[in-house]
Amino acid sequence: MKKLFPVLIFLFGIILGLINIEITNKDFINILVDYSLPKTKKELSYKLLTSKLSNYKDNTLNYLNKNLRQKKIIPVIKEESKDPLIYIYNTHQAEEYETSTIIDYYIKPTVTISNYILEEIFNKNKLYTYVEESNIKEILNKNSWSYSYSYKATRTLLEQRKLEYPTLKYFIDIHRDSITKDKTTVIINNKSYAKILFLIGLENPNYQENLIFTEKLNNKINQKYPNLTKGIYKKGGPGVNGVYNQDFSKYLILVEMGGYQNTPIEVLNSSLALAECFMEVINEY
Repeated sequence: MKKLFPVLIFLFGIILGLINIEITNKDFINILVDYSLPKTKKELSYKLLTSKLSNYKDNTLNYLNKNLRQKKIIPVIKEESKDPLIYIYNTHQAEEYETSTIIDYYIKPTVTISNYILEEIFNKNKLYTYVEESNIKEILNKNSWSYSYSYKATRTLLEQRKLEYPTLKYFIDIHRDSITKDKTTVIINNKSYAKILFLIGLENPNYQENLIFTEKLNNKINQKYPNLTKGIYKKGGPGVNGVYNQDFSKYLILVEMGGYQNTPIEVLNSSLALAECFMEVINEY
């Protein structure tokens, strides 16, 4: 409740126009994750929190000044682990989810929300994680590349981060599907989840190696969360990328987390499930 109270004060401040700052708060992810864990007395507070703050802005969740009475944001330097194991990024950073709160006009939830949820869970379990925050659109513009070159843009980041952090072994590219909610949502134990789909590029000559790792993860998820995944979509042929940078590593997965009509809370639930199963699978390695 101590964590929730200042958030609610902040909300009412926005509504009344008393606090004029952007919601770009990584600390909010920590609160959201905390309140999504097994709940007893926290249940009411969790529902209140998530109904009020289920959206957050774009692809850079910066730190918000902890003293909400101040109007200025005190920036906090992001400290990366010296030996990160997992790299999380988004080739299509601007893919958005459904807005669902009183501040819809103020914040846009994008696929990047899963990045920080996974990062929080992984780091708490000492699986140190690097979340990419470079702007893909800027890379495209700088090189005069069209949107279709997005995978080429993220390839440059993959290669750069691997040089900087040789310990990186697992790579997760998070996307969002473009089909309607009835096809991207599942109810498990009375909780709504955004369905997960894995994609494998058949033009990668070593795609079987990616497939083996992805199958392990897909099977683990469906074992623990029946019907949460829609399986593995193998994609190749004329007119498609067909590689999706999976030739970079046999442990590079491309996951589509729900669709454009899913809410951030459904994405949260699926991200927690993905994190849990991902950790179990890589422990086998």
